[in-house]
Amino acid sequence: MTSHLEVDDDRGCLRLVLAVPLILLTLVAAYFCWTALTIRPSGPWDDDAYAGIELSCVLTIGAAGAVAVLWSLPSVRRTMGWWWVGPTVLLGVIAAIRWVTGG
Repeated sequence: MTSHLEVDDDRGCLRLVLAVPLILLTLVAAYFCWTALTIRPSGPWDDDAYAGIELSCVLTIGAAGAVAVLWSLPSVRRTMGWWWVGPTVLLGVIAAIRWVTGG
C-alpha cells in the first residue's frame, strides 16, 4: 500500500510536468490575442490587416482549445484546478469576439 504522503508527492510532480504545456499554450494564446487586439487596419481596403487579425484570432482559439482538451483529460483535471484553464479560455473568448466583430 502507498501512504497518503506518497500520493501527494506524485501529484506535485505531475502538476509541475503538466504546468509546462499549459503555461506555454497560455503564453502563445496571450501573444496572438494581443496581436489580434493591436492590429489596426488603415481602411476598409486593408485586406492584409484583416487577414492578420483573423489569423491571430484563429491561433488564439486553437491554443485555447488545445488547453481545454488537455485539461479535459481526467488525470489532468484531477491534478490541475480550473484556474489553470480559465485565463486561456478567456483569451479564446476575447479572440472569438474580435473575430466576429470583424476588426
